[in-house]
Parts: sequence; C-alpha cells; structure tokens
Amino acid sequence: MESKIATTVRLKHAPVAVMLADDKPADAVQFTPGKWGCVMFMFANAVKGRTAVFDKETYGCWGGGVGLGFGNAYLQFPGGVDCFAHFLSSGNKQWEKGREVGKAVAGAAGKEFADNFLNGEGYMQGPDLVHQWLEEIPMTENRAPYVVFKPLAGVDTAVELPQTVVFLANADQLSALVILANYGREGMENVIIPWAAGCQTIGILPGREAASEKPRAVVGLTDISARKYVRKLLGAEYLTFAMPWQLFVEMENNVDGSFLQRHTWQSLLE
Repeated sequence: MESKIATTVRLKHAPVAVMLADDKPADAVQFTPGKWGCVMFMFANAVKGRTAVFDKETYGCWGGGVGLGFGNAYLQFPGGVDCFAHFLSSGNKQWEKGREVGKAVAGAAGKEFADNFLNGEGYMQGPDLVHQWLEEIPMTENRAPYVVFKPLAGVDTAVELPQTVVFLANADQLSALVILANYGREGMENVIIPWAAGCQTIGILPGREAASEKPRAVVGLTDISARKYVRKLLGAEYLTFAMPWQLFVEMENNVDGSFLQRHTWQSLLE
C-alpha cells in the first residue's frame, strides 16, 4: 500500500511495516542462527526494498531478541542479567563474577564488546538503574514464530495487516508527524520518546501501544549504538517514527484539510 503521509511530508526513505507471521516469507533476508547482528541493519534492508525476517534463533543480539518480542533474551547474555546490568552501565570489572565472565568473553568476543563488558557502555549510571529499567520494558512472547520487516509498498492489507508502520524522518518531517499524531486527539502527549534500544522503539514499545485504547507513536533511533551501525546505510539525520496500525490509519485519514496543506508546511518543503 502507498502512504499519503509519506508522500505529503516527502519522506526520502520508504516506510517499513512490522508484522507477525506464521510462515517465513520467501526470499527474505535473515541472520545466520547464533550469529551476532544488529536488528537495525535489517531495518535498513527493508527501507531499501528487501523483506527481512527473524525468529527465536535469528534475532541478532540480546537486545534484539527483547525488542522483537522473543521473550527476555537478556537471560542469555554472558553471565546473565546481572552482567548485562553492569555491561550497560558501569562495567563488570568491579565485581568477581563479572571479572571471571570477562576473561571468557575476552577470548571469544570482539575487542569492542570485551572492552564494553569490562568497562561498561555508560548508558546508565549504575546496574541498579538498569534493573529498574528492565522492570519497565514490556517483555513479550509473540503469538507467531516470525517477525517480518517489509516495505509498506509491498503490503496487501487484504491479506496481511501490519502491527506497526515505521517512518524515517528528519527534523522537519518529525515535527510534522508529531503535530499530525496530535491533530485529531485530545491531550498533548500522543507521541513518546522512551529510552530504549533502536529495535525496541520499533518493536515491543509500539507493540505495547497497539494494545492500548489510545495508542501513541514512538520516536526512536535515539540509541547511539544503533545510529553508529546504520549511519552509512541510512544517513545521519534521521530518527524513526513508529505508529501502531490504528494510529497510522487515523493519521492517514487526517492528512486532507490539515496543516500539511497549508502554507507554513509548504514553505518548509521549498
């Protein structure tokens, strides 16, 4: 299907549909089982016209497993959740178990991961805050075996229905999308920017919103690790804007007669 919003705000990159599926799509790209990969690499492939698929063996990394709804994949992190909490914050070299696991990691993982494991990524001040964050993450077990990223243009809604539609937007486009998400609604917080991994802000977080009575859009790709990985593929100026299907349809129906057809927005397009 084509998106009226995408055309009107002149997206450079094609919108992507996130779907659950019982069957693996033909000719879909997929990570090798057990091999590391960033889910946002596959998102970039979908932006460029490919279909990507994931299952419980091919979600790429622990955060990706969580982000795509394959349960609490952090349990599989080297040393378990406690080591992950130190990894994301202040590092594992400060406690005995962390140092022991770090020795094994040093021999099996890349130099950057080994350094981050011991010294921490510094994304949170300490492991206690990471544990609190993990309590807020909506750990999900999908009702279907596959998660699919597919160009929206290739989706036939008579046959398959997206869970989420994801745009890549620059600053002007993001501003327009935030306004449009609020255009037909009461309140001023119909868009959220949660702190989470790039894949989580296009996966389980808009998925959680989809289950609510008043689903909100989720701004993402604020994860600087993911930004580092996809920078050369997509450009440095974009954030993701993920809309649960219900909200996407609502916004599509609100384009006509809105500010998008008025002179202020048109002047930004010139």
